Amino acid sequence: MTAFSLEPEQTAWCEELRTLAVRELRPLAEKGEPGRVNRPLLAALGELGLLGRMLGSGALDLCLLRESLARGCTEAETALALQGLGTTPIVQAGTPAHRERWLPEVRAGRAVAAFALSEPGAGSDAAALSLTAEPTSAGWALSGEKCWISNAPEADFAVVFARTTPGAGSRGITAFLVPSDRPGLTGSALDMLSPHPIGTLEFDGVPVTADDVLGEPDRGFRVAMNTLNLFRPSVGAFAVGMARAALDATLDHTAHRTAFGGPLSDLQAVSHQVAEMATRTEAARLLVYAAAAAYDAGESGVPRRAAMAKLYATETAQYVVDAAVQLHGARALRRGHLLEHLYREVRAPRIYEGASEVQRTIIAKELYANTAQRPDSHEPSAEPSEPPTQEPPA
Repeated sequence: MTAFSLEPEQTAWCEELRTLAVRELRPLAEKGEPGRVNRPLLAALGELGLLGRMLGSGALDLCLLRESLARGCTEAETALALQGLGTTPIVQAGTPAHRERWLPEVRAGRAVAAFALSEPGAGSDAAALSLTAEPTSAGWALSGEKCWISNAPEADFAVVFARTTPGAGSRGITAFLVPSDRPGLTGSALDMLSPHPIGTLEFDGVPVTADDVLGEPDRGFRVAMNTLNLFRPSVGAFAVGMARAALDATLDHTAHRTAFGGPLSDLQAVSHQVAEMATRTEAARLLVYAAAAAYDAGESGVPRRAAMAKLYATETAQYVVDAAVQLHGARALRRGHLLEHLYREVRAPRIYEGASEVQRTIIAKELYANTAQRPDSHEPSAEPSEPPTQEPPA
């Protein structure tokens, strides 16, 4: 397998996933309530083994999974991805007790996870978070607010990033695994454009101990970055899946819709637009695969590659879905139409897990850092600072 082609077995698996999403998962998604966790859908993802596959996969496998599900059912894709985002810190940095307690429940679709990084005053600049972890005789007490948190407030547990050392920037943050039944933990739902669950979490002296720490105290920002470096290319895969769904619908529509004496596809303005949509989608797909393959191979430059993939794929999906709506005309604006649904879904990925502007900042920082380290450079080398990020609402 290279970054530019798939093996026949992989292609067949992707088609099987898309069919599965349409036939089995979409009906469950349609029965769900917008803005609420769809537990029957999660249970189905667990029964089909997709949640387990996600948690045991590399970046490329995760991208193929997300792209294929997104082509058939965006709600199923998002439900799966949110579980992965909230659970990956446990897989990567959790203790054996953490894994034994929560991973079987997540794989089965019984436990709902949340990744609690963003705050009202710390979104793109996640290292500026201010949720405090005050020392106590038993550990710490968490006080403050998290905002734009996926699956909040319905999650059964959350990976919470809190300030344990004031004034230390990204080096004073600790990751805690916090079950939802801890005293002092409350939350509320937010009514958002996208249909998936997003809310706030309020912490009023929520008790945590050393047993709840993921990784090491004051090293939690690295837990967050490791998780996001894995998931950023797969956000691009989600976007590619939406773009491909919009392109599929557009090809069918323009081939059969007649106007001015023939199908729309006979009009050069239309056919050239579709060609542009297809070309950008394919370029985005290859950039996503290349980033995922680099992650799995342990190559250098993964943050830059992941940022490029996320940036280009999400911007491309916005363009493709918008163009698809234009070519479909008024019918695409009706509630319940596939493109009406995609039009609402496609906007958020340009913001969450690092807005497009944040991705450009990450890319530029790494490019200039590499320039400074070249032997022919006249500038002193410098280690790039932690990149900014943003907690996803999806």
